[in-house]
Amino acid sequence: MEKTNSCGLARTKSEQLVETVVAALKPATSSDSMNGMMDSGGSGGTLSRKSSRRMSPGGKNSHIRKSRSAQIKVDLDEVGSGAALSRASSASLGLSFSFTGFTLTPDEITDSKPFRDQDIPEDIEAGTCHLKFQTEPTLPIFLKFKDVSYKVVIKGMTTSEEKDILNGITGSVNPGEVLALMGPSGSGKTTLLNLLGGRLIQSTAGGSITYNDQPYSKYLKSKIGFVTQDDVLFPHLTVKETLTYSARLRLPDTFTKDQKEKRALDVIYELGLDRCKDTMIGGSFVRGVSGGERKRVCIGNEIIINPSLLFLDEPTSGLDSTTALKIVQMLQDIAEAGKTVVTTIHQPSSRLFHKFDKLILLGKGSLLYFGKASEAMPYFQSIGCSPLIAMNPAEFLLDLANGNINDVSVPSELEDKVQMENAEVKTKNGKPSPAMVQEYLVQAYKTRVSETEKRKLMVPIPLDESLKSKVCSPRRQWGTRWCEQYSILFCRGVKERRHDYFSWLRITQVLSTAVILGLLWWQSDANNPKGLQDQAGLLFFIAVFWGFFPVFTAIFTFPQERAMLAKERAVDMYRLSAYFVARTTSDVPLDLILPVLFLLVVYFMAGLRLSAESFFYSILTVFLCIVAAQGLGLAIGATLMDLKKATTLASVTVMTFMLAGGFFVKEVPKFISWIRYISFNYHTYKLLLKVQYGGLSRGINGMRIDDGWTEVGALIAMVFGYRLLAYLSLRRMKLPCGA
Repeated sequence: MEKTNSCGLARTKSEQLVETVVAALKPATSSDSMNGMMDSGGSGGTLSRKSSRRMSPGGKNSHIRKSRSAQIKVDLDEVGSGAALSRASSASLGLSFSFTGFTLTPDEITDSKPFRDQDIPEDIEAGTCHLKFQTEPTLPIFLKFKDVSYKVVIKGMTTSEEKDILNGITGSVNPGEVLALMGPSGSGKTTLLNLLGGRLIQSTAGGSITYNDQPYSKYLKSKIGFVTQDDVLFPHLTVKETLTYSARLRLPDTFTKDQKEKRALDVIYELGLDRCKDTMIGGSFVRGVSGGERKRVCIGNEIIINPSLLFLDEPTSGLDSTTALKIVQMLQDIAEAGKTVVTTIHQPSSRLFHKFDKLILLGKGSLLYFGKASEAMPYFQSIGCSPLIAMNPAEFLLDLANGNINDVSVPSELEDKVQMENAEVKTKNGKPSPAMVQEYLVQAYKTRVSETEKRKLMVPIPLDESLKSKVCSPRRQWGTRWCEQYSILFCRGVKERRHDYFSWLRITQVLSTAVILGLLWWQSDANNPKGLQDQAGLLFFIAVFWGFFPVFTAIFTFPQERAMLAKERAVDMYRLSAYFVARTTSDVPLDLILPVLFLLVVYFMAGLRLSAESFFYSILTVFLCIVAAQGLGLAIGATLMDLKKATTLASVTVMTFMLAGGFFVKEVPKFISWIRYISFNYHTYKLLLKVQYGGLSRGINGMRIDDGWTEVGALIAMVFGYRLLAYLSLRRMKLPCGA
């Protein structure tokens, strides 16, 4: 990542990137100057040497290169492989050459360099991709953090204890660089990453974290991409649908719908996902894309907004070495386009390790090393810790962070301590304990490197004050308007849940129940008291079935989508109100289909009142019951956010509502009679009796038949009341970003 001349002066790529981006973002931010910058092929108009060779696929140069490559291919076939090889070798020397009359000058040869082996579709599919759209200029962000600490309070039965997670971590990363956070499990890598990304509450943390010398603000949410360790995606959406919905929600209104969809397709092709773009993401019970493809989809969700700062939490976990290398190469390409990349990494291969620009090594929450990754091994050799055998540098560093010095030379200071006759220090095998090694490494870093790095943080960043102040805006930036958010989330919800609603298991469950009821009440006669009582039992069962069924479906809604909701709200993808309304209304068309099929079977088999009006009102009554019962399930799930607790509470509540529904107990004691008025089973049962026997009798099976408006009003109040409770519970839900 750097050029070094003979005098020892070095200029990093990040410095070159900063100069270019500052020039691009100064007053010459007008469309004309920006277009001129993007159209020019010179070094001043691009963000890096690599990105300068990434031309727009639809431009004139691209067309010329394609035609030239096609001509070259034809001429190669005509001339033969021997002549082709000789002419190709002359081309490699920078000489002018020709293929059967087709001449290329040295400048044209340089211009045609983008057509290399790694640019053919097969290699792009294999992961050697170049993110063309990522070369768009963005606000450069210099991330600095000094003496960062973090504590958690562990509450016991009688006392509370504070545990240190991070102790005085200092470092920085600039645009164009990839910073890797390494350390053993439990060393605090993810905690540090969450702090740097604004995902943890700052009041419980110490030290300072600045972005362009400014504190964190909500404006940065639209400039930061954060890829979590867990792949949180909707399993029934395809790769294309996932990225398209993300683009439509997150990209600003300056993009049209077609431009947003094109951006999603660009991301798909740049990440090598075009072969699986129409494949479902998949999950525990649904077959889908592979682990590497799933991880690339998660990265695509974040880079689709062209972020200035990208955080990734162990993006290579669970992947093979080749796939992990592709992921890290992709991060390097993103950084070279002028972005700042910070990632945690767990036991990388040697090839991965050498692709990082900067490295932070953590051990039990303490800083063991910060600096250039290429200088990590010389630093530890300078303090007396050298590998005795050839090994992966990452393995060597992780062994040191764990206090394991097998196959590692022991520093003289530690040897002296071991030789002392101190039972607390001396170990059985005569080697220093892991705690001693840890303490030695921490002190060595503090005395040799720490102060120098802190002084470097005091150097002002090379940005104008106007650019620095841009990150201070307290206003959130929503990608789209509320109505647009609602319509997108509504469509996404219908596509995601239609597979669950119309699964063969659920359809079989509903239809088989309907057939059994139709056979048991086959052509029942309501003209005699016994038949009337039997039909009243059927109507009560319908009220209970379509009250019980939706409750236990709805309680899983928010607990299962909590991770997705927290992830998407953390980046201000949409307003909570838009999500909630879309989530509850997208179920309405799906909820209406199965009850209609159910009643089509039961209604005519059981010989209920043969009237179009009665049939329509029966469907409407059942539908009101379903929506009210769903509201109860949503409220319970959103309030508890725990499936076991929610299931237990829902079971007790539904059973109580069923017993107070007016069929089992006719005379309920007055001190508990209020329960029936909040029972949707009770109101649904009375409405069904009104629909079937409204003009025939004034009372059925001990239930008085009223005009029905009271019951309708009660059910509508439950529909909105339970949902309001669910929404307020979601508002109280703690999110990683404190939103």
